[in-house]
This record gives sequence, structure tokens and C-alpha cells, in this order.
Amino acid sequence: MGYRVVVAGATGNVGREMVNILAEREFPADEIALLASSRSVGEQVAYGDTDRKLKVQNIEHFDPTGWDFALFAIGSAATKVYAPKFAAAGCIVIDNSSLYRMDPDVPLIVPEVNPEAIDGYRARNIIANPNCSTAQMVVALKPLHDVARIKRVVVATYQSVSGAGKDGMDELFQQSRAIFVADPVEVTKFTKQIAFNVIPHIDEFLDDGSTKEEWKMVVETKKILDPKIKISATCVRVPVFVGHSEAINIEFEDEISAEQAQNILREAPGVMLIDKREDGGYITPIECVGEFATFISRVREDPTVENGLSLWCVSDNLRKGAALNAVQIAELLGRRHLQKDG
Repeated sequence: MGYRVVVAGATGNVGREMVNILAEREFPADEIALLASSRSVGEQVAYGDTDRKLKVQNIEHFDPTGWDFALFAIGSAATKVYAPKFAAAGCIVIDNSSLYRMDPDVPLIVPEVNPEAIDGYRARNIIANPNCSTAQMVVALKPLHDVARIKRVVVATYQSVSGAGKDGMDELFQQSRAIFVADPVEVTKFTKQIAFNVIPHIDEFLDDGSTKEEWKMVVETKKILDPKIKISATCVRVPVFVGHSEAINIEFEDEISAEQAQNILREAPGVMLIDKREDGGYITPIECVGEFATFISRVREDPTVENGLSLWCVSDNLRKGAALNAVQIAELLGRRHLQKDG
């Protein structure tokens, strides 16, 4: 007997990826319902690479009673309306929005990092998926933290436009095309031209001069990994369609060499170490697209601080940063609590 699974927001970038990953990982689902707003009702979404097509239903009219999981990719405003309804009906919500991440009664989960925290889901019947940039970073940090205890992290992100949804991807394409054919460049989604440019601004500004995206990386990492870690983040949007990159500098309490770190990361869950000190001996965003792993390259010692390392971290933000992590949470919850056979 398998699970009855809902994917809400199934016509968006992340929702479609959730459907693909359920198929790829052969998630034990007896039944899958795809939900979206009224304007998408009747659309059909392919179930992975199979010939199977699933028809989209209206979330407003859907009864979640008797369904096991709901993977939400519908944004904070809609989640605020529908998550309590689904949770009250006994359908466990795995939410990709930022709405519940810092709620003390809602576990914030990256399965390779803090699987035991999922046991707290019963308080609200809701589990939060972290921010895309946070998810890949904590996968890289966790195995190193276990060995040498991290004191401080300084991270600069290079985040793809898919993190801003379909509109972000469309704007990069349209601006790039306009530049090549000498048409006017229109700026609508981002605050400045994104084609052939980088923008050090993701989400809204806060009073201290940081952005909300940077704040998310700080507070979410503390909640997932360790509240004692000091974190400074600078989040930058770059003209890449899919795949987030991060340059991470880490200061440890205990001594750790680059070679030790490489050996640890080579065996770490969810990590793929590609670190050859030669031309092309590292991973770039193009190469991570469609992959499950968080890729680590350029591991080296930082001589400017005691017990310091620097590394390069790349991951498909639509996968590990969103859809894959949500499906992994469902898999983890099934193993630890629901115990159904597919």
C-alpha cells in the first residue's frame, strides 16, 4: 500500500520539478493529485519521462481528507490560506514557501543535516522546506561541522534567475535577445538589467542594510545546523537560468586541513566532491542542472584565519534547493513515522 500525494502549485517551475522527482525516485504513491489556481485547471502535466499525464485540479475545491502528504509550491500568501486547511484534515503539508520556516512549532528540514528534527511535525502537521541557497550550503557545512565545529561562515551567493520563478527566466531570455538584436531592454521583474549583469539584491531590504534573502540564510542555517554559528551572507542574482553557486569561507574551532575536508566531503550524504586543481576540475551551474547532488569544488585552506577553509558549492536550485528536498522530506517522514509499503 502506497501513499496518496498532493502537489500544490503543480504548473510552476518548482511544482513541475516535484512531479518529475516523484517519478524519477519511484516514490511509492498509489495516487497523485495535482493542484493549482483556477486559471490552470485542466492543464496536463507529464509524470516524469513516462507517458502518464496528470490533470490539474482547482485547489479551492479540493478536499484533502484521506491524503497523506501535500507538497506545497504556491507561495506564502496561498500557503497561509490552504496549509492550515490541509493540516487540519490530516494531510501533512511540506511547504516550500518562507511562511513557516521560523515558526518554533514547525520543523525546518534538510534530511542529510537534521533528520531527527522531523519528529516535531505533529505540533502543526506542517514541515518547512528551507530557502534554496540555505539548503545546499548546510549540506556542505554539516559533515565539516560534525568534525571540527564551525564558528563563523562568510558566504557570497551567485543565484540563478529561476529562483525568481518563470518570470525571472523569461526576463533573462528576453533581455539577452534584445541586446543581440539591438532592441530596447525592458526591466520588469528585477530591479536592474539582469542580462550580462549581476545584481547584489535579492528580496526586500531590511533596516540593517541586508536583504531578506541574506537574513533567511542566517536564521535558517542557525535553526537547521547550530544557533551558535555566526554567519554573514551577500546574495547576488546572476544571469544563469538554473543552478545556484556559493563561495563559502568557514572558520572552525578545531584544526582541519583541506585534505581532511576533502576526505570528509567525499563520503558525505548528498555531496559530490569534484575538486581537481586543474583547468575544468570543478563544477559550474550548467553541469549541476538535473542532478540530485550538492557539488563541492575548490576546497582550500584560508591562511588569513586560524582553522579556516574556503570552498565552492553548486546545486540545482529547483531540485535540492526546492523540489528534491521536499520529496526527500516526504521519504524521511514515511521511513520514520508513516511506514507504508509501496
